[in-house]
Amino acid sequence: MTNKRFSLHDAVAQFVSDGEVLALEGFTHLIPYAAGHEIIRQGVRNLTLVRMTPDIVADQLVGAGCVSKLVFAFTGNSSVGSLYAIRRAVEAGSSSPIEIEEYSHYGLLARYQAGASGVPFMPIRSYAGSDLPKVNPNLRRVVSPFDSDVETYVVPPLNPDVAIVHAQRADLSGNVQSWGILGPQQEAAFASRKTIVLVEEIVDDGVIRSDPNRTIIPGFAVDAVVECGYGAHPSFAQGYYDRDNDFYRAWSDISKDPQKLEQWIQEWIHDVGSHSGYLSKLGSNFFERLTPAPRFSTPVNYGSVL
Repeated sequence: MTNKRFSLHDAVAQFVSDGEVLALEGFTHLIPYAAGHEIIRQGVRNLTLVRMTPDIVADQLVGAGCVSKLVFAFTGNSSVGSLYAIRRAVEAGSSSPIEIEEYSHYGLLARYQAGASGVPFMPIRSYAGSDLPKVNPNLRRVVSPFDSDVETYVVPPLNPDVAIVHAQRADLSGNVQSWGILGPQQEAAFASRKTIVLVEEIVDDGVIRSDPNRTIIPGFAVDAVVECGYGAHPSFAQGYYDRDNDFYRAWSDISKDPQKLEQWIQEWIHDVGSHSGYLSKLGSNFFERLTPAPRFSTPVNYGSVL
C-alpha cells in the first residue's frame, strides 16, 4: 500500500503554487473550507479558481487577494444573498479585481469531462437560446460531422493544475468514498494534474474494500489524502455534521464591510494558525447542535461462491 497521507499544511505547500488553476469542488456539502483557509494562510496568489458554485469559501479567497480569475457556473451565498467580496472585485474594480468566465452548471461539468477524457471538446446543447455565448468566447457552435444540418455548442477541455475536494473517508492509498449529494468531485479529480482529498477520517483499506461501489475516486487519481475532521464547516458532511446555517446568515454582514471581512480573515484564519486552531476557537461543544441523528442505509450483500 502506498501511503499518501499528508498534513493539510504540507499538502497545500507541496501541490498549490502561485498562478495555478485550482479546482475547489464540493456541491452543497463537502465543500473544502479548511483547504481554502490554508491557501489563504500560506499567501498563495494569482490563482484561477474553478468552482461550479463559488460560495463563501470563494468569497474568502477573493477577499484575501488569492484569486485573479474565477471560472464558475453560479455564485452566491446559498439561500441568503450576495458574496460582497466577489461583487466588489467584479463590479467596482476593487484593490484586487478579478476576471470572470461563466458557464452553466452542465457546461462547466462538460469541461471537466472533456479534460478527464482527453478529448478536444465536449458537445452540449443547453446553450441554444442563451446569452452566455455572447460573453464567453469558449462557447462555440460546430456542425455535426454526421449531419450537416445539425449544429451544437461545444466547450473546451479543462485540466486544472490541482483539484481539492472533500469526502467522508479514504484509506491511506487515497481510495476515496463519499455519499449524499455528489457534485463534480470525481470529474475534477480525473481532469486535474494533481489531486488533494480532505476526508473526515482515514480508515483501513478493508473498510473501503467492504463496499467498493461507494468509491468515487480511486487511489491512482489522488496525490495526497488529508485527514481533516470538520474540514467542510460551515457546509456539511452527510452523516457527520449538518450545515451551519447561522454562519451562512451571518456572512453577508461580514462580507459587505471590507474592514469586517479583513478582521474576520485575520481572526479566524491567520490568528488560529491551523485548522485545529480553528476548531479550538469554535469550542469543544460547538458541533453538538450540528450532529445528525444516525440514519443507516440498508446493507448490501456482496456474497459470492468463491
